[in-house]
Amino acid sequence: MGLSIERGQGWHRATLNAGDNQNKLTPEIVEGLWAALLACEADCAARAFLIEGSGGYFSNGMDLVAAAEGGGAGDGTGGPGGRRFMDLLQRLTTSSVVVISIVDGKASGGGVGLAAASDFVFATPRSQFSLPEILWGLLPCVVAPFLIRRVGVQVCQRLTLSSLPIDAVAAHAAGLVDSTDERALAQLLQRLRMVAPEAIGKAKRYLNGLWIINEPMRNYALQELDSLLAAPEVRQRLTDFAQHQRYPWEAQGGAGGKA
Repeated sequence: MGLSIERGQGWHRATLNAGDNQNKLTPEIVEGLWAALLACEADCAARAFLIEGSGGYFSNGMDLVAAAEGGGAGDGTGGPGGRRFMDLLQRLTTSSVVVISIVDGKASGGGVGLAAASDFVFATPRSQFSLPEILWGLLPCVVAPFLIRRVGVQVCQRLTLSSLPIDAVAAHAAGLVDSTDERALAQLLQRLRMVAPEAIGKAKRYLNGLWIINEPMRNYALQELDSLLAAPEVRQRLTDFAQHQRYPWEAQGGAGGKA
């Protein structure tokens, strides 16, 4: 499945270990994260749920090959799959445990969404964050509500329009990353063991209610994503990539290179 689970004193850790697939958010990975989160919530001793990547990737976001083949229907991007991923992100923001993303390497697209929906984000110096969707004619529809909630409209717009990656220092300055100090995670986990367990969920639900990602917003995001994935020009770009590993700017005769 590309996901391994570890339990420690007061925490559960889910590690994405499909490095050969750049830890892309396939439906199996999304369901695995759901199951791991529910198991953590059911553990009365757990205070924190950690999400981590491996192989130099936190997560490279949605599976473009699946998107090209499935057209957005239940493939982890649009349709039921997109709704399932958005439900997961929203559950992270209201979960009864503290959600911590540990980013060591590249986080793009939906990977940025996982980080944005987390309560704490720790990153290493080699980490990068990007929203490359616009290169394909897509938008970070599901990610944007959570990213705006965390860093504001302007930062989200800059990442969306430029598609350029930012490093851990810039992400820290923008508020997407909470710390790049490797000691801070251990300090937080130790502190969380002192917290009244029922207070975590209450605090998160209360604070989440001050910035509501409501049903109209969710529907707008998912409808826009499905509309984009159904566009012939977008589907052609995704198909070219799935079949020939050809990036859109290469097909257009533009400058080569990978994002």
